[in-house]
Amino acid sequence: LVREHFCDGLGDCLPACPAGAITFERREAPAYDEAAVLKAKAAGPSDCARPHAGGCPGAQAARLAQPGSAPAPAVKPVSRLGQWPVQIKLAPAQAPFFGGAKLLVAADCAAYAYAAFHEDFMRGKVTLIGCPKLDGVDYAEKLADILRLNDIQSVTVVRMEVPCCGGLQSAVQRAMQASGKCIPWQVVTLSRDGRICGQT
Repeated sequence: LVREHFCDGLGDCLPACPAGAITFERREAPAYDEAAVLKAKAAGPSDCARPHAGGCPGAQAARLAQPGSAPAPAVKPVSRLGQWPVQIKLAPAQAPFFGGAKLLVAADCAAYAYAAFHEDFMRGKVTLIGCPKLDGVDYAEKLADILRLNDIQSVTVVRMEVPCCGGLQSAVQRAMQASGKCIPWQVVTLSRDGRICGQT
């Protein structure tokens, strides 16, 4: 396994196990700690797991608090977009810019919610964006082709906290499985007000 935290415990992480990728070991498990469980429950859910009033949280209208009027930076930031097209639906399955690339698969909304998106996520990566709710397509097949036909070094998924954005993460996970490749990947979850509220 590339990373232990990728293991779902069900053996569904890859269509076939590459030689030497997984090892089994016997070891003592830590004893059940009721005090730690109670402490974790008392801490409450993470910011991303807050309950909502019903309906689609992604379509819920909200006014987001803005920081005080900060002065504009002395130097304007530059775009870190290094290829075109960026829409998953429009991207070719094979292109020179995918060769040896670190791939960023991001929700359409992410760059608007997170102010430093270009610097923190796009820099040095090939960027593809999509919205599973609005596009109404399953990206898994297209992404699997991209992963299978190119030498992709890593995949970073940047999604929003809203449930509909889970479709993007799911499509990438299914694409990884369908590609038959073992590529390191991570998921970063952003809150609607632009904070990183989860990272795996």
